[in-house]
Amino acid sequence: MSSITWAPERVSRDRLLRWLQDYGVYGALVVLLVVAVALNTNFLSASNWRVQLFQLAPTLLVALGMALVIGTEGIDLSVGAVIALAAAAIPLYIGYGPWAAIGIALLLGAASGIVGGSMVAIAGVQPIVATLSLMIGVRGLANLMNGDVAKPVGDSTLLGLGENTVLGVPVMAWIALAAAAVTGLVMRLTTFGRQLVAIGDNRPASRLAGLPVRRVLITVYVVSGVLSALAGVLIVGHGAEADPANQGLSMELNAITAVVVGGTPLTGGRVRVLGTVAGALFMQLITAVLTQHNVHESYTQIVEAAIICFAVYASRERGTR
Repeated sequence: MSSITWAPERVSRDRLLRWLQDYGVYGALVVLLVVAVALNTNFLSASNWRVQLFQLAPTLLVALGMALVIGTEGIDLSVGAVIALAAAAIPLYIGYGPWAAIGIALLLGAASGIVGGSMVAIAGVQPIVATLSLMIGVRGLANLMNGDVAKPVGDSTLLGLGENTVLGVPVMAWIALAAAAVTGLVMRLTTFGRQLVAIGDNRPASRLAGLPVRRVLITVYVVSGVLSALAGVLIVGHGAEADPANQGLSMELNAITAVVVGGTPLTGGRVRVLGTVAGALFMQLITAVLTQHNVHESYTQIVEAAIICFAVYASRERGTR
């Protein structure tokens, strides 16, 4: 009798959790925008949105790579350090031309991903341990390469990537949106995307089925490294300086937050690219709203922590059913 009595309540709870994971971030975005406009009628102004997009673009790039890694039931804590490494490479190689410097920065990001991915896929090291050690080592290497002082970067090409706009939208935002579109197409239309999801859902079964588990795992970490390095390049261009000691700090947490809030479960087996875009935008706008109303940063961090906990809870509850 008790099972019959509680069944409707459990079904309603399951539906609510399913809706929250699938669509909650979009509903939260609408509510946040309504509140933001009510508090500040200039929130929807073009100038304010340009500022938000400048700040959003690097986080979104990193979050896209993080989403792929999390889709394989992994994690990449080295993304912030890779940003610092890419930033350190720019002033060292800018004398060979901006595109050479950018290319080297991206190669360094790829190399970092190969190391981290190999530790996970070949050596069998837990992703959190592998990328934590990589985070520490890469950050130290970046500081050694750059020194203790921030170095100015005045190349017009780099500054253009970080500061120019097209149709009123920052170039760096267009780059991030293009990366999101490509990532979405890869996940939806390619064999690689299906293999990634299968491996994240059940790695032993995928290995027995003959899927290229090692290759896919290494690839997602390489993609994460390259996107993080690209974010580092754009950060340098936007700020006109390379400062590895401070650039990329806490970026891994921001990226993980965007991915989780966007509905990608930490247990792997699913990648929500559009949700990741919405999650990154949602977290950026929350920070902006609180900052514009002089809310202390400590309270902002508490709000973000509460949102993360709720998103992880919704994801976990759905995954256990």
